[in-house]
Amino acid sequence: MLARLVHCNTALVGAKQLRMASSSQPKKQTKQATLARFFSSVKEDSSSAKKSPEKSPKKDDSPNTPIRDFNPGKEERSPIFDESIVKSSAGSEIEAPAAKRLKIEVKETPKLSNYKYSQVPYSKVCSIFQEIESTSSRLSIIKICSDFFTEIVGEDPQNLIPTTYLFINKLGPDYEPGMELGLGEGLLMKTISESCGKSLAQVKNRYKEMGDLGQIAMEARNVQPTMFKPKPLTVGEVFVNLRAIANAQGKDSQTKKIKLIKRMLTACQGVEAKFLIRSLESKLRIGLAEKTVLISLSKALLKHERGEGEPSDEAVTMAEERIRDAFCQVPNYEIVINVCLQYGISQLQNHCKLRPGIPLKPMLAKPTKAITEVLDRFHGQVFVSEYKYDGERAQVHLLPDGTMRIYSRNGENMTERYPEIDIRDFLVDTSSTHSLIIDCEAVAWDKVNNKILPFQVLSTRKRKDVEAKDIKVRVCLFAFDLLCHNGEPLINQTLRERQDTLQRVTKPVDDEFRYATRLITSNTEELQHFLDQSVKDCCEGLMVKMVDGQESHYEPSKRSRNWLKLKKDYLNGVGDSLDLCVLGAYYGRGKRTGTYGGFLLGCYNQDTGEYETCCKIGTGFSEELLQQLYEKLKPTATDGPMAFYVFDSSAQPDVWFEPTLLFEVLAADLSLSPIYKAGSSHYDKGISLRFPRFLRIREDKPVEEATSSEQVVDLYEAQAHLS
Repeated sequence: MLARLVHCNTALVGAKQLRMASSSQPKKQTKQATLARFFSSVKEDSSSAKKSPEKSPKKDDSPNTPIRDFNPGKEERSPIFDESIVKSSAGSEIEAPAAKRLKIEVKETPKLSNYKYSQVPYSKVCSIFQEIESTSSRLSIIKICSDFFTEIVGEDPQNLIPTTYLFINKLGPDYEPGMELGLGEGLLMKTISESCGKSLAQVKNRYKEMGDLGQIAMEARNVQPTMFKPKPLTVGEVFVNLRAIANAQGKDSQTKKIKLIKRMLTACQGVEAKFLIRSLESKLRIGLAEKTVLISLSKALLKHERGEGEPSDEAVTMAEERIRDAFCQVPNYEIVINVCLQYGISQLQNHCKLRPGIPLKPMLAKPTKAITEVLDRFHGQVFVSEYKYDGERAQVHLLPDGTMRIYSRNGENMTERYPEIDIRDFLVDTSSTHSLIIDCEAVAWDKVNNKILPFQVLSTRKRKDVEAKDIKVRVCLFAFDLLCHNGEPLINQTLRERQDTLQRVTKPVDDEFRYATRLITSNTEELQHFLDQSVKDCCEGLMVKMVDGQESHYEPSKRSRNWLKLKKDYLNGVGDSLDLCVLGAYYGRGKRTGTYGGFLLGCYNQDTGEYETCCKIGTGFSEELLQQLYEKLKPTATDGPMAFYVFDSSAQPDVWFEPTLLFEVLAADLSLSPIYKAGSSHYDKGISLRFPRFLRIREDKPVEEATSSEQVVDLYEAQAHLS
């Protein structure tokens, strides 16, 4: 091959000399003929060198792939990641290591999926987004979404999965790694500047005026002249590129991200640039909540299943409940949608069950203000009171292959945070228990004094790259429920049955694994003493639960009246603490000069995706904490309020922030306010907190899980009097 290349090079030189000697030969024709001979010879050698006695298997690139079988009886792989094999940077296959006792975690990489074949025009999706943005009625938004989903599923059912993810502004299930874009404003401004022919200074100045990078990108793109009309973007192309951006790692990752964004931006037309940039920011800001998307999806799937005619309201409601229940057990849109398409909505409960390796949405408790309220609720019933531990909710999964995973309350995989924990150490018989899911609380533990430590101590532990030898704060798991055992879901068993099975298959281990301290009584004095003792034992109070009957079943994602929480602090307050998002801050004065002295907080409206202001807070902070908050929040400061903040102009803070942090807050009372906007759609005025006091930062919850506007209204209406 080398000799041939040398020969060809010599031929080229000879041809050049011949051309110079004889001007009668046309230069262009001679050059083309010579190059043709050169590439022809190279091609022949290349093709002959590639011949091999073995034929490589033909790759099936057909977009019409069959729907996966999600039979729970079969061992399944994640529809997005291959959990058994990962590719090394050299291209060789490596057996994926166990999720337990890892020193270096080999991260799972996304498989090339059929998402890229989705030919739904991205312009269609953006047109729907634009229509939703200009619509205020939630029912109208549901109709717009369900009609579009019906159209999509009618053309090709598999197009529904990437389209749904674009609508909820996510790239996959929360529990899968590498599903967050996390792009900063600086990178996006730079990309818009380079793609749309604007200087960076122009983009920054426009952003100060408008506060919406999506709108800026659209304006710049629409006035930018182009030599050639770009190929229209498709849903598949956009979705696959967004995933590639989220998974870009290493020293050249920023360059790769910018390259992919620029490629898409230059192909954007109309309003596409606006929503592409907003998707990259992870903030669509069109008033479309995930709950609305789930309802719309249910209606579209039911229409597709029924074929002709409009389904009745009763049928739609039943479909919504079944899909919501399935999603709470298996929070993965791809699995739920494919099961609906293959087996039908009515068969969801048989083919879409909770399973180890996929965290279900945890059951939550309703707050109560008094022991008498507890006794009234459970009058004539058997109920159990358990310590409410001041730690971090942990859902511990043992998989059939022997690996273990620990998930947070919002589905985040936090196994690497607790390398000292091995669930197999807590099993009575490892040969008879192959898989399980335990609901428990991870609590900071003092091994010397044999006691619980405050949550603030637990929060000092590292969250990533934790080595067992470096751990200074130990944890103890306090188990209170068993949700699955050997592949069998237990959530439809009574609490008594679930806890009996928990204690039969597991065993306490000193300083590592215990059962929640519990008491069964309906005596007021005994219950009061137990509450007081829980506080002395460094707990928050009590969890009171129904023991027998259907009401004691585990209800994923539901804040149920069959679980009540009773905290010592609640007895003279509003009945519950609130987790509120930090929207802005006020500069400190006096001793607080140089930091933020107070903060503007808001709740989250799940129907509109907006944050509604509900109080200003300045009590409960130490000087050290205020300095830490200043350093933490300052980088998130913006030039003005976000478009999805609902506030009154008379209560504007000195500094606005991006929504990144939650405060747990306790208040003496709730009242109607002409200034704050929480729950303002229910009343002429909003609802505000009176005498709010800071308790702690909620680092275990994303901002979308802030106390909802609906919860604020419920707390206000539950008060003994209305202001």
